[in-house]
Amino acid sequence: MSAAGGAAGGAAAAAAAGQKLVKVSGALVEAEPEIFQQLVQRIDEPLVLHQEPGGMFSRHHRYATSFRGFIFLARSREPLSLPGRAAVLPARKIWFPD
Repeated sequence: MSAAGGAAGGAAAAAAAGQKLVKVSGALVEAEPEIFQQLVQRIDEPLVLHQEPGGMFSRHHRYATSFRGFIFLARSREPLSLPGRAAVLPARKIWFPD
């Protein structure tokens, strides 16, 4: 199996394991920050949404990007290192399913 096939298969398995993650627009997949960074590195022209920490309860940076029909989400206490070619847009709110 190719690396791309493995990534897609892993995302599909993660989505299947958590049925509540499936949405009409596709599947939401929460990834560890390191995996999210690796994924963004593989995208030719990545578009990443970024929510800064703020408010009383939010102490994490939150990120979202799409890849092959899946929406990948990550949260990190520290800002992630993203490639310079990434278009990073500020987001008011990135929602993570429970």
